[in-house]
Amino acid sequence: MSQRSPGSSEPADAPAGSRFSYPAPSRPPEGEQLGGGPGGGPGGGPGGGKDGQQDEREHKGALSFLRELPVLIVLAFVLAVVLKTFVVQAFYIPSGSMEPTLNPGDRVLVNKAFFTPHRYDIIVFSDPHGASGPDRGLIGGFFHWLSEGLGVAHPEDEDFIKRVIGMPGETVKIRNHVVYVNGNPLTEPYLTPDARASMADYGPITVPDDSLFVMGDNRGNSNDSRAGLGFIPLDKVIGGAFVIIWPPSRMSWVH
Repeated sequence: MSQRSPGSSEPADAPAGSRFSYPAPSRPPEGEQLGGGPGGGPGGGPGGGKDGQQDEREHKGALSFLRELPVLIVLAFVLAVVLKTFVVQAFYIPSGSMEPTLNPGDRVLVNKAFFTPHRYDIIVFSDPHGASGPDRGLIGGFFHWLSEGLGVAHPEDEDFIKRVIGMPGETVKIRNHVVYVNGNPLTEPYLTPDARASMADYGPITVPDDSLFVMGDNRGNSNDSRAGLGFIPLDKVIGGAFVIIWPPSRMSWVH
């Protein structure tokens, strides 16, 4: 029998000069890296492995969002101001001149984009007799426009809301509690019996070509084209009210 030398895996009587075969060193399990420390990467660094790369990407994403947040806030404010100035705006009803269609405290949305007034429309307009504002210059005017859009500054002129009755060039008169335009009686189902009875005879009067004749639905309690307001120039029209948004119990389309 062959004898083995102590500490050797080969037979003791192996021929001199023969080549011995040694078992191959064992490989680490799949996914394990040599020299890895507790972090899993070479040298045991904390950034090694897929988990470290994912944490780094999430960290960079959070920092990128924080850098972009001020820009997003500014863009949101600018968009809100542009929408309020040129597209749609909410208005508060301060008086009872449009009752029962609109009550004091109602809030309505007004369409300002591509709006063209027609008879029976309820319109919001600036004071036709308002004084022109001071000359603020280009930069001052921009900041005043921005502050108005954000609701910080009040408009220079008071705004009114009334119903369009007479269009440019038409003749308006009131006889026996009925409104006539160009000799034709108007059908006004939005008037209460008291409002109709309160109308005194008026006119005839012809509306200028660049203006409108307006009245409140509460005919006995309305400062309108029959009195102090007079005719409303078309360039003073802000837009047309189309929906009541507040209070919730009165949410409805405006007719």
